[in-house]
Amino acid sequence: MLYLLFFLPALLFAMWAQMRVRSTYAKFSKVPNAQGLTGMDVARMLTRNEGLDHVRIEEIPGNLTDHYDPRGKVMRLSQGSIRAPSVAALAIVAHELGHAVQDQQGYAWLRVRAGLVGVANIGSQFGLLLVIVGLIMSAMSPLGESLAWAGVILFSAAVAFTLVTLPVEFNASSRAREMLTRNGLVTSQDAQGVNQLLNAAALTYVAAAAQAISQLFYFLLLLTGRRS
Repeated sequence: MLYLLFFLPALLFAMWAQMRVRSTYAKFSKVPNAQGLTGMDVARMLTRNEGLDHVRIEEIPGNLTDHYDPRGKVMRLSQGSIRAPSVAALAIVAHELGHAVQDQQGYAWLRVRAGLVGVANIGSQFGLLLVIVGLIMSAMSPLGESLAWAGVILFSAAVAFTLVTLPVEFNASSRAREMLTRNGLVTSQDAQGVNQLLNAAALTYVAAAAQAISQLFYFLLLLTGRRS
């Protein structure tokens, strides 16, 4: 019951956020943008006009699988984004190029997030396992509690990653809006759809952070409760 009290609200919030971003994408992927530009058209125009010619553009399968890879300086766009002349394509392409601008300018939070990737992956995969094993072992050995605390520390890195992701994603969306407006690629009506999709996507990152924080608090409560 205590676990549900901590984790269920965040889980429901995450499910709602995912449903909202998918429904918003489904809506605006069917709405043509005013200029009839595909995602590839938008990508080529923005990379040329914003000094991002070094960014490669690749197509990947699926929908909402779009991402920017700072290691390879490549923007990977899903089939639904790269080929469709939709309002959703405007938002997604510009958002991913917002990350490319962050990378080019050495945006501090992006660099912090990149530095956390390795330890965050380890923390998310093994932190929970160490906590559970440590709690089980603590009934038999003092070493168990130490192991559980080590798991909490590792998991904290994953939590930190979700928190650092928030300013990175919000800033990329802000840059996306500015680029689209600066290059005359959106009408006022298109801009409303772009904003709705970017805002819906932002909620998924907030939900991920909320889930991670609630789980960390639960672990801390278990361990401090045992100690007291």
